[in-house]
Amino acid sequence: MIKSFSANSFIVGIMLGALLAGAWFIGGNSIPVTVPFSLNSSNNTPVTNTDALPPESGAVSVTVQSAGDTVVVESVTVPPPGVWIAVREINNNDLGNVLGAERVNGPRSSISISLLRSTESSHSYAIELYRDDNNGVFDPAINSVYIDFATGVPAIAYFTTTE
Repeated sequence: MIKSFSANSFIVGIMLGALLAGAWFIGGNSIPVTVPFSLNSSNNTPVTNTDALPPESGAVSVTVQSAGDTVVVESVTVPPPGVWIAVREINNNDLGNVLGAERVNGPRSSISISLLRSTESSHSYAIELYRDDNNGVFDPAINSVYIDFATGVPAIAYFTTTE
């Protein structure tokens, strides 16, 4: 049992703790940071050329869609327990409102997602995957964005609409 307090022991303890914390961060265990994307549009309207968009995730695939009240996702390749698939509009170079979402429990293909508001012709949209917080209700403010393990970035696929 320690009978007296030593200021030198306290300072050495603080320095050792700071050294260990610094080594932990330098060792690559820090939180990944993602950079917002730009749609490279001169007038801040959504682009229709998917070549201008950032690389897509391999965890989700979607193609050009007809404008309407449903979006069909070609495939989702995530392990169980699955994810929420959200359809998001793109506004002013940012991901905008969620137009609809569907829960899948693992890898699936040809997933039809009903929308709360129809997509418009010649606009860009995104499919974004979210982890479920196990309450059975989709909420983009609560559910965390699914990170594609192959790329280390959020699992997103972009698409445009036609008439």
